[in-house]
Amino acid sequence: MSHRQFAPTPPLGWNSWDCYGAAVTEKEIRGNAEYMAEHLKAYGWEYVVVDIQWYEPGAVSSQYRPFVPLEMDSFSRLMPAVNRFPSAEGGKGFRPLSDYVHSLGLKFGIHIMRGIPRQAAHANTPIKHSSAGARDIAHPNSICPWNTDMYGIDASRDGAQAYYDSLFELYAEWGVDFVKVDDIAASRLYDTHQPEIEMIRNAIDRCGRPMVLSLSPGPAPVEYDDFLQQNANMWRMTDDFWDHWSLLLDMFDRCERWQGKSGDGGWPDCDMLPLGHIGIRSVDGGGADRWTRFTKDEQLTMMTLWSIFRSPLFFGGELRDNDDWTLSLLTNSDVLKMHKNGDNAKLVSREGSRIVWTSEGSAGERYVALFNVGDEELDVAVSLDALGVKQGISAKELWSGKDWGTVEGVLSTSVPSHGAALFRLG
Repeated sequence: MSHRQFAPTPPLGWNSWDCYGAAVTEKEIRGNAEYMAEHLKAYGWEYVVVDIQWYEPGAVSSQYRPFVPLEMDSFSRLMPAVNRFPSAEGGKGFRPLSDYVHSLGLKFGIHIMRGIPRQAAHANTPIKHSSAGARDIAHPNSICPWNTDMYGIDASRDGAQAYYDSLFELYAEWGVDFVKVDDIAASRLYDTHQPEIEMIRNAIDRCGRPMVLSLSPGPAPVEYDDFLQQNANMWRMTDDFWDHWSLLLDMFDRCERWQGKSGDGGWPDCDMLPLGHIGIRSVDGGGADRWTRFTKDEQLTMMTLWSIFRSPLFFGGELRDNDDWTLSLLTNSDVLKMHKNGDNAKLVSREGSRIVWTSEGSAGERYVALFNVGDEELDVAVSLDALGVKQGISAKELWSGKDWGTVEGVLSTSVPSHGAALFRLG
């Protein structure tokens, strides 16, 4: 079975990073899973992902603590910190938590760092199914610039593939459905770690369980699109995305560069949605415990761009604190249908502060997003000829639910500063 079949449409889920940083607990994971099952599962949301440092007993925020002891098994594999994940007691790992998430009709995911724990390399602990030890495969000069937990792995060494195979064998035993691998896709400081990506792809293919593979951080190079498609399901187009207008504005450029590269089980990723109540124990992004700094219009812009472009959608806030407005952004059936079934998303025009995107629906309908990235309210318009659709076509604005009747010649509306309007034609 090809990995492309693991994510035939862009995945939807929740990730613990934006609200809890490196310090999320089992109780919080279970609570957010319960909310998703009750309020979001019917709309296609399904993944519940435990982000970084789940193996560190003393993690307190998104600020990493350098060179601290990590929980690890006898085969150099990191294990959940029992003080934070009590059901992992006795070597059970994430299996009990995964079973609970599955019992709700949802899927379970984890975050890992590229490589092998430094503490394993220093102690030269064993590698399962190999005569090599951790020190034999570690690449001490291949290190993450922002986290001290791991050394990279030298793919040319005996035991390197065996180590990754042993990791994903363990994750299959835990019932993991989604793995986000960090320090691997690219960043401002280094290139994409292609040999380790290939070893991870091989390990997933051998483990006997389908797992969606997500690569972070970014920006992943567009010129590696073929390689990424061959090995992963999601890859970040950006470094960590936070609730700053400058980062949202920049995403229009990134989507333009990656247009035409989405689909068939491979999804360029705009990163998580920093919506609702975030920063509870995550101090990244220049903020503390807060509600998103995006205005409502900016939230609509983000949701519209992510959805028409067909980025994976991963909510970053504490779901249980959602107000009606935030929940409405996640449960708009018309928008989610476009996100799931749209095709051929592309930029139509960008003139000053006015930006127009379009995509094609599966039943012949056409979607049109009108954006105003300027500081004043503007009329934004696009001709039906530029869209290649017939005159006298019916229109509906999807966020408001307003029926616009039939449109002749030009689709036009007033759009607030930093805002968006999203139409279905036909």
